[in-house]
Amino acid sequence: MDGHQDTYSIELLQGMAVVASSSLLRIAGAFRAVLEPVVQHSALVIFTEDCTGRPRKKAGDPSIVEGVTIAELDAVRQRTPRRRDASAHAAPTDRPTTAVIAGAERPIAAWLADTGALLVLTDPRGPIDDALIGALWEIVAAEIRQQVTTAAPDYLRDSRAASSERADAIAELTDAHATTLESILAVTRSRQTTAEDARRAVTEIASAAMVQLRAVSDRDRQLASEPVAQAFARLKDDLRPLARFGGPEVQFIEPPVDGRALPGEVAHAGRAIVRGTVLALVEQSTVGRVRVQWDCDGSNLLIGIRDDGPGELTIDTPSVQQLGARVTALRGDLQVQATPGWGSELHVSLPLDPPPTAQSRSGAAAALTEREWSVAELAAGGARNRAIAEALTISENTVKFHVANVLRKLGVASRVELAAALSSGR
Repeated sequence: MDGHQDTYSIELLQGMAVVASSSLLRIAGAFRAVLEPVVQHSALVIFTEDCTGRPRKKAGDPSIVEGVTIAELDAVRQRTPRRRDASAHAAPTDRPTTAVIAGAERPIAAWLADTGALLVLTDPRGPIDDALIGALWEIVAAEIRQQVTTAAPDYLRDSRAASSERADAIAELTDAHATTLESILAVTRSRQTTAEDARRAVTEIASAAMVQLRAVSDRDRQLASEPVAQAFARLKDDLRPLARFGGPEVQFIEPPVDGRALPGEVAHAGRAIVRGTVLALVEQSTVGRVRVQWDCDGSNLLIGIRDDGPGELTIDTPSVQQLGARVTALRGDLQVQATPGWGSELHVSLPLDPPPTAQSRSGAAAALTEREWSVAELAAGGARNRAIAEALTISENTVKFHVANVLRKLGVASRVELAAALSSGR
């Protein structure tokens, strides 16, 4: 390589290092910064089913990133072959070169990673190094899957908030369009209408639109939730390597097959918590068997994990504290019971529904900001300032500030009174 190529390669590697260290909330912007010198484009959009809360990750032209829909990206993905299904050096003639993005037909370049994640560049200009971008995208897609698998607390909190927002939006959209289209059908079917051709055409258009709308709604529900039995089956696949490589025996108690579907962030968190707990348990000496049980009571995912080890785990064990941060991010509950010489047992409860928004809270609690509400719920549940700070990724001084504001707004003097106030204000 000459000096220019060496510099280019170093800058590319440095850029990919930034991408790999970026959170899921910032990874699209970081990757776009890497690709912009390779191929100019107006916007970069990622669509991945791994991220249930925010399956779209976007950076670039606001008119595009704010308007692109899941349905549009899903249509592009269906037309884009995975890289493993075609030669990496062949011309991408079988990929879409234009697509409807943000409501308008645009030139695009698209790549589908082996993980199933889609990358779309809009309005690409100049030559495209297809093999290079495809290889870089495989790395980024794998990093996205890894981050989702580990289910960091900040990802879980954001995913839960996004899931709630999207559910409200899709419900409103469905109701609005269904009402409009049903009205059109009612008018065109009226005996008082004589324009037969117009009536037939509008009926066909409206019927097709209703089918499409239902497909969008169903697709969104598929992204937002996962059947509990399917989520547990994926967990079993994740833990199989332990037994294969000489780890302890892992026994599984299957959940009911007809239980309520789990929100995606709860399913991801449940798997991450079990994986982390099992790894923490097997670090102890003499652990030969671990039992994992899932259940669902309609409102919570209930996880029970038990080992036959020395019974030394406590809530203050570093590995257990890390699990507790994930549980707290979803406003769940973690309990640890250990009997020396007999083993340890962990019980986790994760609520399936997101917390109430300010609009759904009543009384003085409605005056709390979302951050104050998060602090208030954790404080009322008995969490100390340090635990709240770790769970919400803020400083202890910030926690003290929020607690003081919460007590003042609710007119209470202690955390015990705070718990009572929140309970009566729901």
